[in-house]
Amino acid sequence: MDSSSGGKLEDRNWDAQRPLYEVKANLFKGLSHPVRVRVLELLCAQPETSVSELLEDTGLEASHLSQHLSVLRRHHLVVAERRGSLVFYRIAFPQVADFLLVARHLLTEVLQQNQQQLMSTIELPDVPLAHTQ
Repeated sequence: MDSSSGGKLEDRNWDAQRPLYEVKANLFKGLSHPVRVRVLELLCAQPETSVSELLEDTGLEASHLSQHLSVLRRHHLVVAERRGSLVFYRIAFPQVADFLLVARHLLTEVLQQNQQQLMSTIELPDVPLAHTQ
């Protein structure tokens, strides 16, 4: 079983010596592309997913998907397992799914607040237009 979570032992030791806020920022870099977020969402929906299923679900070219999966492995968000000629992915920790759910709830609240602010501007009196000649 090839269980490559990405990153070398030296990288992990180096992370352990950095301040936590830097390590967190590095984690967010792993999440900083919409394709990677989508791949994580797909992986959270099932215990594991093959690369061919991910290709079909994302519509990406194999090389592009491979690059995104590499980033996710490097940031310890997914784990790969080779079985014969097939490679399967799963999220590395259940907290990844929790994190995505919290992000969705936060985004929903932010959008609702923005909508409420926008709606409150409708009640404002009209501003007279300046006349130009």
